[in-house]
Amino acid sequence: QVQLVESGGGLVQAGGSLRLSCAASGRTFSTYAMAWFRRAPGKEREFVAISWSSGSTYHADSVKGRFTISRGNAKNTLYLQMNNLKPEDTAVYYCAANYGGVVPGDAAAYNYWGQGTQVTVSS
Repeated sequence: QVQLVESGGGLVQAGGSLRLSCAASGRTFSTYAMAWFRRAPGKEREFVAISWSSGSTYHADSVKGRFTISRGNAKNTLYLQMNNLKPEDTAVYYCAANYGGVVPGDAAAYNYWGQGTQVTVSS
């Protein structure tokens, strides 16, 4: 059974940092594209960043230069280092995975999702 479990969310002041983790189990995720999405209250789900199985990464413009996606050595853990956080980064952050190719921002293309972790940035 595939499971994605996010952790690391919390309350932080603007300008602060958080590191989110996503522990994946049930598959060998080294061949999976893994990504972070977020959903702010009253807004649509938004793509944040993706890590392809090749090692390449891509970040949305809204977080480029502040957030960094990475994987652990075993490739079954996904991270999101978030620096210089802003109040507009407040959202529930979700980990997602898909075997093979995927259009980064196409949420429907991801087969597996975690339950999400809340990030709240105060001004």
